Amino acid sequence: MPKPPVIPLSVLDLSPVSANQSSGDALRSTLALAVASEAAGYSRYWLAEHHLNDGVAGSAPHVLAGLVASATKTIRVGTAATLLGNYRPLQIAESIGTLAAVFPDRLDLGFGRSGPPKSPGEPAPGQPSPSVDQEPEERVVEGLVVPAPRPIFGAVLPRKFRLQSELLGRFPGDTDNFENDVQDIIGFFTGDYRTRHGEEVTATPALGQSPQFWVHGSTAGPSARLAGKLGLPFGANYHVAPATVLDSIAEYRAHFKPSESLQEPHVIVSADVLVAPDEYSARRIGRGYAQWVHGIRSGQGAIPYPAPEDAADFALDPEAADLVKDRLDTRFVGDPHQVSDGLRTLQRATGAQELLITTIAHDPADRENSYQLLAEAWGL
Repeated sequence: MPKPPVIPLSVLDLSPVSANQSSGDALRSTLALAVASEAAGYSRYWLAEHHLNDGVAGSAPHVLAGLVASATKTIRVGTAATLLGNYRPLQIAESIGTLAAVFPDRLDLGFGRSGPPKSPGEPAPGQPSPSVDQEPEERVVEGLVVPAPRPIFGAVLPRKFRLQSELLGRFPGDTDNFENDVQDIIGFFTGDYRTRHGEEVTATPALGQSPQFWVHGSTAGPSARLAGKLGLPFGANYHVAPATVLDSIAEYRAHFKPSESLQEPHVIVSADVLVAPDEYSARRIGRGYAQWVHGIRSGQGAIPYPAPEDAADFALDPEAADLVKDRLDTRFVGDPHQVSDGLRTLQRATGAQELLITTIAHDPADRENSYQLLAEAWGL
């Protein structure tokens, strides 16, 4: 009996900055990891976009995507995601169009809404609100842990978005134009874009290039519905919002309409992963993750990732620990077979066609080794 096809694995890289490491060190580690990931058989190398974080150097994904594409030969390179509120549509089309012209058939452009995501406990439009007496509960769906809905961010977040708005000269909290911006950007590539006066516009070098477009989302909200409406592949964020991943995928599939580029729904699901030769080593290397995530969740920004032996110096109080509990409970940590089994459960429960792996550790060598061990166990 023939073996079932291997589900593709791809890399999501934030370019984390470790304690006692410079931003330049982190970015050079990204380039080295990209080369290693290509050799290991990963399908895509995607860059995230984060601003005002001491512990993340990945703030300019279009620039970094060009560096990654130059350092590699065959792996697809892209963004997951480009936050549309931080740019004008023409800027995005020209940046990605430049890369697509130089690296044809290798570029992916992921669209993301730049405003703060609504709480997973907030119902989607048209859905009833939960009873005030109804306590949300954790679920296990086909073996997959789906945490109880809860706020993703702490109360400091508004200040973070205000600063981004001031410093970027954009309005990251204003997402009303998301659908129009996505269609405008695609139109610059296809030649279908028209101004409000009906004028044609030639966006060089975007016109005629064919990056693969994706929409990424964390809830059963506008992003999931738009991806379905436009017949685009959808990126579902289990690693960011595990409580709502199944709902977001269901919303995408419910709204999917076949397009010229995609006849059936296509989903990639992200996961936090850390692999080492044995479980003890993986958990030792993983120390510091709770503190790193808490920096993001609290709205202060990711801290430089602490070394395992220093993680105890950053111990979280009970309230802080509760803020990141869902992220710890849904991280896949262990030896190659343990993690592979967990990821197969994730794939079965979500029906994903691809999985997107993000790995954070203090030592770049541990990060690279984690991806290598997973690739071998997965059968890439």
